[in-house]
Amino acid sequence: MHFIDLGIFVGYMLLMLGVGYYFMRQNRSQDDYYVGGRNIGPWHIGLSVVATDVGGGFSVGLGGLGFVMGLSGSWMLFTGLLGAWLAAVFLIPRIKQDKAFANFYTFPQIFKHLFDKKVGIAAAVISLIGYLGFTSSQLLAGAKLASGTFIELGLTEALLIMGVIAVVYTVLGGLKAVIYTDTVQWIILMSGFIFIGLPVAYFHVGGWEVIQATLPREFFSLSNLSWQDFANWGITILPIWFIGMTLYQRIYASRDTKSAQKAWFIAGLFEWPIMAFMGVSLGLLSRVAFEQGLLIMDLETLDPEMGLPILLRTILPPGILGLMMAAYFSAVLSTADSCLMAASGNLSTDIFGKWLNKKKERHQIRYGQVFTLILGIIALIVAMQMTNVLDLMLYSYAFMVSGLLVPILFGLFTRKRNPDAAISAMITGGTVTVILGLLTIDLPFGLDPNFFGVFASLAVFLLVNKYRESKIQNKINEYA
Repeated sequence: MHFIDLGIFVGYMLLMLGVGYYFMRQNRSQDDYYVGGRNIGPWHIGLSVVATDVGGGFSVGLGGLGFVMGLSGSWMLFTGLLGAWLAAVFLIPRIKQDKAFANFYTFPQIFKHLFDKKVGIAAAVISLIGYLGFTSSQLLAGAKLASGTFIELGLTEALLIMGVIAVVYTVLGGLKAVIYTDTVQWIILMSGFIFIGLPVAYFHVGGWEVIQATLPREFFSLSNLSWQDFANWGITILPIWFIGMTLYQRIYASRDTKSAQKAWFIAGLFEWPIMAFMGVSLGLLSRVAFEQGLLIMDLETLDPEMGLPILLRTILPPGILGLMMAAYFSAVLSTADSCLMAASGNLSTDIFGKWLNKKKERHQIRYGQVFTLILGIIALIVAMQMTNVLDLMLYSYAFMVSGLLVPILFGLFTRKRNPDAAISAMITGGTVTVILGLLTIDLPFGLDPNFFGVFASLAVFLLVNKYRESKIQNKINEYA
């Protein structure tokens, strides 16, 4: 590791800690800590949304997809564009214009309002577990980047460094620190891709003619995937825009409905095509370098997600490498901090909220910081047990989607608000997805376990709700 790269890396991390400390001094209430004072503009929100949703995990994951399948891997983030715009049109007006939600901090509070306290706690537990897994995936993404780039740094050591930095500045600053640093981090990431990563890698491997001659034609096609690939990405990623705690926090933090909608439209465009094609293109270039023998990688133990950091380590000179790594670490931190804040909000507001409300305002913030620290340590421990970033992310997404999607759609957009139906659907959807994910069997049509979890959740919700309606109708008939 060259001292210039080390200096840039350390300097960037210290800057993030400084931002956390600054906003710690500015925070006066839970409104400040968890929803940014509810008065943040659309560009800050929009860039924070896309930084959170794409982040380091998808940056590394897209590189892995580009390495394996080429440009077709970009379709994964097309589902993010669809999800963002659907949420802007249907979800945001429903949330921002309902006065009952005006003082909420978390997503499960909506469940509690629409159904009952029991459903709210169940939603909080599901969201908490899911976002702990997602935080872990981001820390693992950062560690892979660091260990793949800096030879002297092992994966465990890199995890500890990334974990400590992400957890500490998130604990200190809360959501304001997260959102404002997300804006800077996203600009750094995009600049790194556009001005460093892509042009340097492109010319290093020999330009367009060499790239075409090195890889099969399907790597340059947008149809090098099966319908199951797109369907599985869609059922896992698109619904997260309706059940993601990090996204609801940013809806609450937006000034008004139009501001929030503008932010979501901005986020969608940055996801696809901008980030999608840049991410897979870098992965594709790393595959070209691998085929040319420019990358030292063991074919038998090849991890596609390591191709990109090894490529950058190989082609970038000291100083420039440090800048590019700062860009990638920006993406990692921008998602890790948001997911950690979401999990902390679930714990402090939804699970221990009644107890914390009896405390003074400044003590509530301190307890929130303690919860954030504890959850960050747990996320770091989980990350140490995993190996694949994209798998960990999609598992976390799937667990939340299969448990929360059906009840929230019925609760927000229909009058079917049966608490028993909601909690039965949550338990069924999450359980089915987890069990099928653990079983080593081929599922029908090659579909993801999440498909079956969501449909099981829907079936149970409708059955339990129908049973309740039948009981009510029978009682009405008895009195008639």
